[in-house]
Amino acid sequence: MEGANSITKKIDYIEFTLLSPSEIRKMSATKVITADTYDEDGFPISMGLMDPKMGVVEPGLRCKTCGQRVGKDKCPGHFGHIDLAMPVIHVGHVKTIRDCLRATCRECGRLLITDKRREEFLEELKRCDETGRSKHYVYRAVIDEARKVESCPHCGRAVGKIELDKPTTLRENGKKLTPSEVREWLEKIRDEDLPLLDINRNAARPEWMVLTVLPVPPVTVRPSVTLQSGERSEDDLTHKLVDVIRINQRLQENRDAGAPQLIVEDLWELLQYHVTTYLDNQTSGIPPARHRSGRPLKTIAQRLKGKEGRFRSNLSGKRVNFSARTVISPDPNLSINEIGVPIKVAEELTVPVRVTNYNFDWCKKMLIQKFLPENAQKEYVPGVNYVIKTAGNIRRRIKITEKNAETMLEKLEIGDIIERQLMDGDLVLFNRQPSLHRMSMMAHRVKVVPYKTFRFNLCVCPPYNADFDGDEMNLHLLQGEEAKAEAEILMKVQENILSPRFGGPIIGGIHDIISGCFLLTHKDRKVRLDKASYLLAAIDYKGDLPIHVDENGERYVYGRDIFSTLLPKDLTMKYKSKVYADRDTSEAYVVIKKGVLKQGTIDENSIGAFKGKLLDRILRDYGMDAGREFIDKVTRLGIAACTIFGFTTSIDDEDIPEEAKLKIQEGLEEAMEKIKQLIHAYENDELEALPGRSPEETLEMEIMKVTGKARDMAGEIAGEHLGLENSAVIMAKSGARGSMLNLSQMSGCVGQQAVRGERIHRGYKHRTLPHFKKGDLGAQAKGFVASSYKRGLTPTEYFFHSMGGREGLVDTAVRTSRSGYMQRRLINALEDIRVEEDGSVRDASGKIIQFIYGEDGVDPARSYNGDAVDIDSVIADVKGEI
Repeated sequence: MEGANSITKKIDYIEFTLLSPSEIRKMSATKVITADTYDEDGFPISMGLMDPKMGVVEPGLRCKTCGQRVGKDKCPGHFGHIDLAMPVIHVGHVKTIRDCLRATCRECGRLLITDKRREEFLEELKRCDETGRSKHYVYRAVIDEARKVESCPHCGRAVGKIELDKPTTLRENGKKLTPSEVREWLEKIRDEDLPLLDINRNAARPEWMVLTVLPVPPVTVRPSVTLQSGERSEDDLTHKLVDVIRINQRLQENRDAGAPQLIVEDLWELLQYHVTTYLDNQTSGIPPARHRSGRPLKTIAQRLKGKEGRFRSNLSGKRVNFSARTVISPDPNLSINEIGVPIKVAEELTVPVRVTNYNFDWCKKMLIQKFLPENAQKEYVPGVNYVIKTAGNIRRRIKITEKNAETMLEKLEIGDIIERQLMDGDLVLFNRQPSLHRMSMMAHRVKVVPYKTFRFNLCVCPPYNADFDGDEMNLHLLQGEEAKAEAEILMKVQENILSPRFGGPIIGGIHDIISGCFLLTHKDRKVRLDKASYLLAAIDYKGDLPIHVDENGERYVYGRDIFSTLLPKDLTMKYKSKVYADRDTSEAYVVIKKGVLKQGTIDENSIGAFKGKLLDRILRDYGMDAGREFIDKVTRLGIAACTIFGFTTSIDDEDIPEEAKLKIQEGLEEAMEKIKQLIHAYENDELEALPGRSPEETLEMEIMKVTGKARDMAGEIAGEHLGLENSAVIMAKSGARGSMLNLSQMSGCVGQQAVRGERIHRGYKHRTLPHFKKGDLGAQAKGFVASSYKRGLTPTEYFFHSMGGREGLVDTAVRTSRSGYMQRRLINALEDIRVEEDGSVRDASGKIIQFIYGEDGVDPARSYNGDAVDIDSVIADVKGEI
């Protein structure tokens, strides 16, 4: 409702009712009797499935019912109807029909419970109305009680056992009930008994669930399309209705001609099948109706339900204007708030600007600047795509071209709207699917760039969970001023650095940025002045730095001093670096005093997404603008450092010396010997079972322990020989990428392969593969991979490794679909819950869910890793300690 005098109305309730046969006939514009659609001249046949009384889809024709043409706010289409020769059961209501038959007497139609119990159940329903409780348990109790009765308490007839053979066959004591018999039975049920069968007596009668007349949807619901060849292609619903009418006609002719009962029953079954698949073509128990091509038809239920149905595809979510989608690529020179938009996209998307006294000259300039000779050579000049003029109630949208630009310039008036192309600085929303949390959609500022990909800063990958292996992302251009203001304040990338999940930064240094800062600050790195000037230029630093001279007279600065230029001048803090996480020496700590990095290595624990303590502190103490500036500069500095010092990794990084390989081999042989001893002890009944475990389980657990230790041993030996001068180790230890486990598997030993947490035991009878001895419990026979990836796996090891890998892939796929569905369910359940001004959490009806948000009133994004206050750092600040 719009307008100044509109009244907001509250919906009390929505009621769904059944259409009665008389209502279907009343709302019908025509009876449909012929299965043909068009005659030889291409005109719709009267009383056929495309009868113009049911509406029209061709632009020139008028509807014969309302006289209107096709189009918006014109003829909406009108229903028709098919009179069925014999009744058929509605597949959607078959369970309700079954319950009605189970609860009532076939002879007298009354409920199979005594009048006294009936009154008690009615009282219970009243109490449910008063208290707001669900009535479902009352209905189930009525049906359960009626099923236990052996004869009708009112007329004494013996009660039969009602069974449902899916999808639509009902049996009484094993004898099939025809739809006609079912309808007669349902007609006998009294109106006053309906409330106890979960049927509203004002909304429906049970016999209406057995169809005697079928509504035919309007032509606008099932339009036919003309193919390039000139042939007409009909909608799936029309195809199905053709089948229904044809079988209906045959059934009527055979019945009227007195054909044998068997033929009539077969045709009746066929009519039931066609009506059932017309309503739902995925009914279990019957084959789906198919197109000539073999494709299953999309009938009424399929149009509505599921991801591709009306509700989810056309109502909840739909395609929108002012959006673009393309592949993404990285650009470390952009700010985290920026997004590189291709020229092609910038020329298509438009922002409406109303022409006023204040911007009249600017609008004129925008209108013509694209076509000026001086701008001809420029790569991109934003122009105007359309001018919208309003005269009275008529809006005209005029496309601007080189031919009419001069004319439109003279005709431009105050009050017109120009639709200008995208410019640097415009605010847009950027999204990557699946959108799993708030940070999957954030606001960026546009920077128009050449080529065809969206570009953004690498630090913004974690919140979007994006990588650049072909991912695509969506861009939405904001059209209204209010939307832009909200996006600026709430959705800009810098406002979402701190995650509401754990209260730490979700945007921060990754990969090369961490490696570069590690190289710059590890072990008193000295940087020659020429290289230092390159690094300082990358972060646009114009101040002074302490310069040192080495024994050769070469001037240099320390890498940590270059990094210090990024820090706020009054920042003082101390924390442990990741690279020395296992040590407790002084070099393991990062110490910053008054904005100067005194000692320690900058790695993931300082600037990384999720773990960066330094980044977290800057954001909290100095605000989001300072945090954004720090991330932008750290990105440029880290990548410049990688460029200057050189950083590469190759397969050679996984090489270990021969003596280390021999040592690993010895360790593995010891482990194999230990496993043999365990198996020997088990076979001789000498293995002591663990509490609550059988000897077999104990053996498996002990062997898993030994194989686990063997892999760790191989990793430790490999790690001793791969020092911090090794690029792969630098990446693992600094937190840039990978882990020492990856490296130990590459150069040491891959280890035990497991399926469902156990050693591999499935395969052939009493053995995993045919070339092992029966009953072999050894390490190799049960999936232990002694080789490293560098050395290469034997065929048997490769086979077992594939089994373990397969489980991982299946798990991932299953987990993704399960968690996606679970999230959807949760969102639908919680979508109306919000925090009110008084701090309470309430739903749409005002019901209190929590008295104070989260039980503590703390916004997780502003908490310190879940705690409301970081007490340790407050005390340290007050005492002046580090």
